[in-house]
Amino acid sequence: MGDHITRPENDFIPALRWEEPPEGPVLVLLDQTRLPQEEVELACTDVQGLVGAIGSLAVRGAPLLGLAGAYGVALAAARGYDVEEAAELLARARPTAVNLAYGVHRALGAYREAEPEHAAAAALAEARALHAEDAEASAAMAGHGKQLLAELVPGGGYRVLTHCNTGALVSGGQGTALGVVLAAHRAGELRRLWVDETRPLLQGARLTAYEAARAGMPYTLLTDNAAGSLFTAGEVDAVLVGADRIAADGSTANKVGTYPLSVLARYHHVPFVVVAPTTTIDLGTPDGPSIEVEQRSGAEVTDLAPSPLGTQAYNPAFDVTPPELITAIVTENGVVSPVTAETLAAVCR
Repeated sequence: MGDHITRPENDFIPALRWEEPPEGPVLVLLDQTRLPQEEVELACTDVQGLVGAIGSLAVRGAPLLGLAGAYGVALAAARGYDVEEAAELLARARPTAVNLAYGVHRALGAYREAEPEHAAAAALAEARALHAEDAEASAAMAGHGKQLLAELVPGGGYRVLTHCNTGALVSGGQGTALGVVLAAHRAGELRRLWVDETRPLLQGARLTAYEAARAGMPYTLLTDNAAGSLFTAGEVDAVLVGADRIAADGSTANKVGTYPLSVLARYHHVPFVVVAPTTTIDLGTPDGPSIEVEQRSGAEVTDLAPSPLGTQAYNPAFDVTPPELITAIVTENGVVSPVTAETLAAVCR
């Protein structure tokens, strides 16, 4: 997959970066499977290694997968691989996250349009442009989301429940949903961040808690099945989550366990907000049932705790929340509410 590089403690480590050492270009990833115990980087020198890193979730999160896809095309071009074949491998590495294919196609389009002697440089320039755009989108979503929180929960002191991980580890900037939470925290308006474990791979317990601790947020970790008791106790002011694909009707695929939170939020009259860039909106997918949901290895479930030999496991990576359960979708272009096909198409324009 690539070489691991251990970084100095307390050094800021971006989730992804491009380097050009004398031996050739390298895409360097913060290996998210090793967090929070170890801050270790993974150096990808070829597309097969990058595809493996995507599959293992060493690199993950919709916006960051878009960047990984774009830089992967640039890596293939710079290293002299078959770029068309590399693009196909990358685009299908994970089926649900639409940003991955989007990033691949952006860089591939730039590669195809350039003169042959400039094609590799064009692909890299497009990947870097997408990286900058994602950082800008992250900042814009944080602003729009913070304003929306003020409207939905007057008086500040927000108690926000989140699921999975949506911060700087999934973005070229500060993230999506966790970027909004960070903006509220920096303004002194966050009372408590409730962090779902997010089983079976514990992206909340490992990654969101890691980011919250580094930012000095007041946060509390809870088991996924404890969320209902929080709602019953009146301890949640808003639910903020990210998205891996948003269909044309507003149906939203996110880490499995998100849909039950939307049902709880509706029953308890708590706002349920999705934060995602417009690159995550797929107007070519008409509705929720049309979203392909990735099915992952059952071993991720059976290995979480010892199970009897031969136990089968149901392990979808995502579930889909229908638009009628979503209070608003926050994008870099503004807030979509109510969530309908018309309002979603308008924000994309």
